[in-house]
Amino acid sequence: MWVDMRRRLALAAALLVTTGSGTWAGPPTDQLHGRIDRVLKVLGEPALKNDAKTTERRTTLRGIADEIFDFTEISQRSLGRHWQGRTPSERAEFVALFADLLERTYISKIEGFSGERVVYAGETLDGDQATVRTRIVSKQGTEIPVDYRMFERDGRWRVFDVNIEGVSLVGNYRSQFNAIIVRSSYQDLVTKLKAKQDEGAAPKDTGRRRVESP
Repeated sequence: MWVDMRRRLALAAALLVTTGSGTWAGPPTDQLHGRIDRVLKVLGEPALKNDAKTTERRTTLRGIADEIFDFTEISQRSLGRHWQGRTPSERAEFVALFADLLERTYISKIEGFSGERVVYAGETLDGDQATVRTRIVSKQGTEIPVDYRMFERDGRWRVFDVNIEGVSLVGNYRSQFNAIIVRSSYQDLVTKLKAKQDEGAAPKDTGRRRVESP
């Protein structure tokens, strides 16, 4: 399940580990770039490279990911119309499970980065929302367009969707989640997400999110 979107997430993960080239267009791009620099610092820290530091390294990377992405907004948009019928406890559980899936996918790809280059192609502002346009350039010169959709609250810009090769991360998951709920039930979706969490959690990766009720 969700193999194609995981492939697209792998492509987008390159954005978090390269400085790229191009001209910064404004605060959304500047803030994204600053957080990427922090990711680079963590990945380049010799003291965090050995296996004994895996949990510490991944916990730190998750903290930065929380600053880049608004997982609550992403979760709400991905669940779509089914969000309204969920209790506060169910919403908190869903956000934790979905964020864990996304974070683990990104981190696993970040740690296996192979030197792709990213070009920042500018940004478009529309009130408190912005689109930061980028292109991932492979070693062979192939370019993949990746756009980050962001919104601003109290001067802080965070990502609420990623568009990879014209495909929306949120839209893709919303379609798949809706199909599962309509075909089966919301609880079946939660069960599948929990199975993904258990499947992807190696013994040394204890930095994953806790599922807690508010």
